[in-house]
Amino acid sequence: MANFLDDIMGMLSTDIGIDLGTCNTLVCVKGEGIILSEPSVVAVHKGTNKVLLNGQAVGNVAKEMLGKTPGGISAVRPLKNGVISDFDLAEALIRYFIQKVRTYKGWKLIKPRVAISIPSGISTVEKRAVINSAERAGARRIFLVVEPIAAAIGVGLPIQEPIANMIVDIGGGTTEVAVISLGGIVTFKSIRVAGDEMDDAIVQHMKSTYNLLIGEQMAERIKVTIGSGAPLEKELTMEVGGRDMVAARPRKVIVNSEEIREALKKPIDAILGAIRETLEKTPPELSADLINYGLTMVGGGSLLRGIDKNISKEIQIPVRVDEDPLTAVAKGTGIVLENLDLVQESLESGEDLM
Repeated sequence: MANFLDDIMGMLSTDIGIDLGTCNTLVCVKGEGIILSEPSVVAVHKGTNKVLLNGQAVGNVAKEMLGKTPGGISAVRPLKNGVISDFDLAEALIRYFIQKVRTYKGWKLIKPRVAISIPSGISTVEKRAVINSAERAGARRIFLVVEPIAAAIGVGLPIQEPIANMIVDIGGGTTEVAVISLGGIVTFKSIRVAGDEMDDAIVQHMKSTYNLLIGEQMAERIKVTIGSGAPLEKELTMEVGGRDMVAARPRKVIVNSEEIREALKKPIDAILGAIRETLEKTPPELSADLINYGLTMVGGGSLLRGIDKNISKEIQIPVRVDEDPLTAVAKGTGIVLENLDLVQESLESGEDLM
């Protein structure tokens, strides 16, 4: 009876899927696909944590402020390594997206059901923090879906079949590796090494090699422009500006893709280690499937040039990057909302964590 009433209420509300990422948040509306993609950043007054612009200094507006704010203002990421690090600001972030969707779709009397992706392996306390933030932000009912399941559903892998489906999701704060079969995760590994760690490796390289201090946005630009996980047919160069650590003045240098690839070696090796560990724990019958089906990569980190070739060479199975890796998890949360009965066993809700 309760599920029937919930379904009726669902017809009177706008159900929302949220890929709540360390760096970016994507929002999917049931039946419409992805309608929002903005940075997971909130701009606040220091000391009070009051969000600027009457709670609207979130996402794109706040991202522009990163590293450029005056003394009394701070641009903050409420999530660190895939989990909530600031409860109040996470609530402000989720509320902003829920309100934006409800404004876009037209306000309805019934609050929305919300499916939110979470890293695999996080604690019950961390799951509860996500649910509490979403409830206080205006969600009627919250479903948690682990990122590997959401990603696999989003890219269309046959996760309900008795075959191995392997997914590698390199996000901003975490890398999720999982083997899925018969609708559930058989084995997984979640590490807090991903896009942010790659950016930090580039920052450290610029410090140690050039005595040049750069910000996280410049590091990301370097990664996207000339970063790679395997040798390139034609190596690339880029002019990089920052602050000279000795002379304390602006300076520019030319960096090349070979040195950046070397700087990225440590985080990439950590990701390879997580993949190897997952394969070692995979039952032999499913391991045999992977020789034919390989693994699928999603997430922003999978767009690093040549990282798929590097991984395939190291583990000796086929590797493919999804054609739209940035949206796979968000799409998966949307599909979950449309098929709650089929994926119920893969979900957790507030009631499950009481």
